[in-house]
Amino acid sequence: MATPNLFESVVPNHNVVCTHNKGDRYCLENSAIAFSPITEINIMTYETLTQQAIPSSSCDEQTLAQAELNHLLESQAEAVAPTQDPLTSRDRRIIGEIIEVEPESVRTIWIEGGITVWVQLVGGGRLPFDRNWFATRVAEVKATLPETPLERNERLSDELETACTAFGLYHGEVNWLSFSTKLYQDGHFVGFVGCNQQGWYARPRQYGVNRVAGSAKDVIALLGVRAAVAA
Repeated sequence: MATPNLFESVVPNHNVVCTHNKGDRYCLENSAIAFSPITEINIMTYETLTQQAIPSSSCDEQTLAQAELNHLLESQAEAVAPTQDPLTSRDRRIIGEIIEVEPESVRTIWIEGGITVWVQLVGGGRLPFDRNWFATRVAEVKATLPETPLERNERLSDELETACTAFGLYHGEVNWLSFSTKLYQDGHFVGFVGCNQQGWYARPRQYGVNRVAGSAKDVIALLGVRAAVAA
């Protein structure tokens, strides 16, 4: 199965990758934007009620009101932030490199008001960054951060899943070491597909010549499979 991947919507139209349903996630790997240095950090502030010298009979009411206010603010913050993990392991490496923390300490990320990128940490803290500055740093880090085998498999799995959906196919168990699998349509075997150093390849039987293409969709089409027609 494809790994849900969140950064895809952090910065519109930027090739960057943030576990969410695929429609809700934000990912750094597929976002593009005009970048500019950060000028200031947006920090949301809230006014809290100042307790005055009032009769003791009113203290409990004010304490209760303050507790309700705090709960409301917390609920609003949760409504803004994604409630599920939207990040891949590569997303976390990129964010961790940018804000200088361990990748495992990054919980999630989201944009507020189209301006501020918020990074939620596992320990409960959250950090705000200017969106343009953050997107610039994402591009810089991606250019120098080598892809791990796990990250490669996650990326290829996402692409294969999308291609299978477009053709009305499903795949069998994936050999993650070589990234190869069998394709099926309506219970019938279609062919083999995988990705190696030459790129995506496919063949209609176990033994034979590989047919190579630049994407999972293109290589599946070489097997003679037509795209699925929406009902």
